[in-house]
Amino acid sequence: MAVYEEQESPKAFSFRVWAELLPFFKPYRKYFAVTLGMNIFLAGVDIIVPLFQSYAIDFFITPGRLGGIGKFALIYAAVIVAQTICVYISVSAAITIEMNLGRDLKWAQFSHLQTLSFSYYNTTPVGYIHARVMSDTSRIASTVAWGLVDMFWALLYVVCVFGIMFVLNPALALIILLIVPCIAVLTVYFQNKILRWNRKVRKINAQITNAYNEGITGVKTSKSMGIEKENEEAFYSLTVTMRQAACRSARLNAVYVPAILLCSSVAAAVVLAQGGWMVREQIMQLGTLSVFISYAVIIFEPIQQLARLLAEMISCQANIERVTDLLKQEPNVVDRPEVMEKYGDAFHPRKENWEKIRGEILFEDVSFRYPDGKDYVLEHFNLHVPAGMNVAIVGETGAGKSTLVNLVGRFFEPTKGRILIDGVDYRERSQLWLHSQIGYVLQNPHLFSGTVRENIRYGRLSATDAEIEAAAKSVSADEVVRKLEYGYESQVGEGGGRLSTGEKQLISFARAILADPAIFVLDEATSSIDTQTEELIQRATEKLLKGHTSFVIAHRLSTIRRADLILVVKDGKIIERGTHGELLEKEGYYYELYAKQFEEEAAMQVFAGENFG
Repeated sequence: MAVYEEQESPKAFSFRVWAELLPFFKPYRKYFAVTLGMNIFLAGVDIIVPLFQSYAIDFFITPGRLGGIGKFALIYAAVIVAQTICVYISVSAAITIEMNLGRDLKWAQFSHLQTLSFSYYNTTPVGYIHARVMSDTSRIASTVAWGLVDMFWALLYVVCVFGIMFVLNPALALIILLIVPCIAVLTVYFQNKILRWNRKVRKINAQITNAYNEGITGVKTSKSMGIEKENEEAFYSLTVTMRQAACRSARLNAVYVPAILLCSSVAAAVVLAQGGWMVREQIMQLGTLSVFISYAVIIFEPIQQLARLLAEMISCQANIERVTDLLKQEPNVVDRPEVMEKYGDAFHPRKENWEKIRGEILFEDVSFRYPDGKDYVLEHFNLHVPAGMNVAIVGETGAGKSTLVNLVGRFFEPTKGRILIDGVDYRERSQLWLHSQIGYVLQNPHLFSGTVRENIRYGRLSATDAEIEAAAKSVSADEVVRKLEYGYESQVGEGGGRLSTGEKQLISFARAILADPAIFVLDEATSSIDTQTEELIQRATEKLLKGHTSFVIAHRLSTIRRADLILVVKDGKIIERGTHGELLEKEGYYYELYAKQFEEEAAMQVFAGENFG
């Protein structure tokens, strides 16, 4: 089972990596300023609260008098109220940063993904993309909104507290300072180990999520193959491994926290012993001792927090690198600036400048190899497809039948040579202009979550209900609709999961017809449909493709007998071309494929007759 695993960056913290996010931070700089300002105030309050305690001891408790205590209580209460208000403002600003930054990063990636070429999606796992758009962006937003602010607070607090302690009593301050290296060593040691195990937990969690998803989506295959027990054992093994990793992390925390508390307690005990002696000898006031004890107990918490936050920042750097790496991806197919100026782009089309396509296609000395390949798939290929011609492409599985239509659709561009649409190099016009004029019906069609009517309307968003129903009727998709409980308003489910493959193909065909494109591409569109449904769609196809340029990638050779031109593909090369009759007369590779398929279909019919006759 292939599992996408989140990879953590081993690199040290780098401001250069974080600086790449500055354009996303800029719109929210006032919120950053607010939350940082509030945290400066909060750090100040946290620092002076023990001083209030010292004042109360020295001026009220030790002398045994209450003069001025009302004014003292009023000031103290005002500080606490102000602290509460600042916490509210700071948290509100941080939440605003987190929510908006996460949204902006997700939107930027999704928007950029729309511009990337077909080759990116052809070579990049869906899980890779999903992890960056969802989990990576959420973690970055959370770390920036809370981690940076908390780190600033902790650093400010530690520096100021040690400054105050050295002013009040350098000797006691030095005692506490000597404990800090012990805390630092313990923190670095344990945080590294805890971080490593937490990374392992996250990776295993990704595997569990993937296994759970495959177990649900592939339940039919699992049951038909009788591998439920194997699936259960594999899933159980993953959960056991995750439990072990999580328990190891918890045990490390169980040792680390008491160790820090022990150091804190030792520091407080030493300060209490030394300070108590100073108070007895009247070298120090009791209030000052109470301040030192409070600081000795509290000071190590922000030190731990600094270490933890630094580890999180280093770990989050990997998320930033992944997100920025996606945003830096360049599409392999890009419109030239002058073309974009005239025709617009995917988000700002200038349809008023779009020429109408007739559908004439010319391959002019085209050579092509894939971006990650070394060998040419096509070499010095020439082909003229007049408008309205039906071209069929045949070959065994994996022969490279889709290469030609990928070039026609400009999902890839020729390495050498030109492809002309209506006599013009299609690089002189925009990709969106071309894509809007091509209708695709794929072997495994994708339907979007929503109703049948909504899925058909994707072909032309301005279509009326009557036009949608007419398109469905023209390809017999209305027969599918009649079987559904709510007709055109029936939900198709995620990916069209509530419909059979054949039903999805009919809906997909209706969607393509509604768009009324100049060029049709049928990628083995009837290979998964039963014979009766195939006959219906074949009749509709012959009627509707008339007058349209079309490319049919066919598996059943019997479906393309009437094609104007048949291209035969083997090992990525076009080895034969001609009509059905011409290719049979040559008795070459096409003849062998046709004879072999004819024998297989005849054998299947005999088998069916013996078993059901």
